[in-house]
Amino acid sequence: MLQEWLRGVQHVYHSVEWRPIEKLSSHADEEGPKHWPESRVLHVMKLKQAALRAARRLWADYILFVDSDNLLTNRQVLTNMIAENLTIVAPMLESKSLYSNFWCGVTPQGYYRRTPEYIPIRKWKRQGCFAVPMVHSTYLLDLRRTVSQDLAFHPAHTQYPYQIDDIMAFAFSARQAGVQMYVCNKDHYGYLPVPLEQHQTLEEEEESFAHTLTEALIVYTMEPSQYVHSAPKEPGKMGFDEIFLINLKRRADRRERMLSSLAVLGINVTLTEAVDGKALNSSQLQAMGIDMLPGYKDPYSDRVLTRGEIGCFLSHYSIWKQVVQQELQQVLVLEDDVRFEPRFCSRLVAIMENVQRVGLDWDLIYVGRKRLQVKEPELWVKGVSNLVHPGYSYWTLGYMLSLQGAKKLLHAKPLNKMLPVDEFLPIMFNKHPKDEYMQYFEQRHLRAFSVEPLLLFPTHFTGEPGYFSDTETSTIWDDEAVETDWDRGGAKHRPEQQTEEIGIPPVTLHSARSEVPPLSASGKTDEL
Repeated sequence: MLQEWLRGVQHVYHSVEWRPIEKLSSHADEEGPKHWPESRVLHVMKLKQAALRAARRLWADYILFVDSDNLLTNRQVLTNMIAENLTIVAPMLESKSLYSNFWCGVTPQGYYRRTPEYIPIRKWKRQGCFAVPMVHSTYLLDLRRTVSQDLAFHPAHTQYPYQIDDIMAFAFSARQAGVQMYVCNKDHYGYLPVPLEQHQTLEEEEESFAHTLTEALIVYTMEPSQYVHSAPKEPGKMGFDEIFLINLKRRADRRERMLSSLAVLGINVTLTEAVDGKALNSSQLQAMGIDMLPGYKDPYSDRVLTRGEIGCFLSHYSIWKQVVQQELQQVLVLEDDVRFEPRFCSRLVAIMENVQRVGLDWDLIYVGRKRLQVKEPELWVKGVSNLVHPGYSYWTLGYMLSLQGAKKLLHAKPLNKMLPVDEFLPIMFNKHPKDEYMQYFEQRHLRAFSVEPLLLFPTHFTGEPGYFSDTETSTIWDDEAVETDWDRGGAKHRPEQQTEEIGIPPVTLHSARSEVPPLSASGKTDEL
């Protein structure tokens, strides 16, 4: 793959060196593909030192080190780092957790030490270029400076006191040479995966990198180089009869992002065109027999049902009908504004295998939702790991539905007593707090469960740049003249903690081929 790529792009470089070595499948003292014995670390140190020597021999002004699983999504990253005029500077990279490519503290043994300075930088509470004791994975080295001649990966400095490690050895070399390392977070530059444990497998590493790609695709449009060709991953359905992706025809941006993310994850979906509530008029609603549930009011804005919510309900309703008509035993339903948790596929498959193993009788299983009664504990399902009995919940981001579950939802005849679909589902499993709503549905015995922890979340939350709701931003159901946009000030689509507290990013879609404006931090609160 590298040779093929080089043949296509070497004409744009001043010089290209290709130094293949004998195929090295493993090291003698290596216990697995993610185990890093001293021999493997020394091998990497020697490779980096060889690259450094080659750059010096070519009289290069700079050398940019980039780990092969790092994603640089900002085309200005090199220009920006050079402009900082520093000997060693790293563009801060983001991950699903708080993990990044810099340290703010080092223990006496040379290892990572938590400090109060780290999180404000990682979450963009403080922005700029900051002096730090360690940068790694991706960083720029200015070779024009005389002091850079004292920097080395291998052999380690004669006074190096720690365990052999490439990033620790280089950081020690910099300290001994009097060179300060810096990390820069003035912009968003890219992503890196969270390191795996040494007992984990290459398959798990592939899943981890796939997740990093899907996170980047939320904000950036990316395509592989035209000069790289690899066998496409054969998409599957994870044991479901069908996987439906609901998407409005006019929302090509969401469609393209989701199809790209699903391709990365190897998921084969059936694209289902959503019903566009904005295109429905009063006569159409009457012809379909649609009427609002008597007395329904949105709990946050005190408004009635919107056309967008009707369109959303009808989109899901159409899938329930298909499940029954085609006698599909189990399906997965996805909306087009979701972000996937790490190892989404393998975790979901494992849950469903456990469900089948114990013979659980189920109708609907939430994969993503918003818990509304967080102070009331949800009971675990006996015999099944990572499954709970859900309470009152919002959102229909993603859920699994059985044939008998679809029949129950249709049997309720909800079109002439409609309310939002994420209010309807809790009624059907008898967990809605308003008895006056539930009285209109006599059969409320939907066997509902939820994965825990959740495997899907929204790409954007209310109030963030890039957020737009096709259900909330609409007109009320029986009067096209009354527009609605109350959700921007409401809390219905907020996470359980405020966005600012947990560092969820304001994200706007950008191309990796264009200059990117500043964004905010990514991810929920997580342990390093």
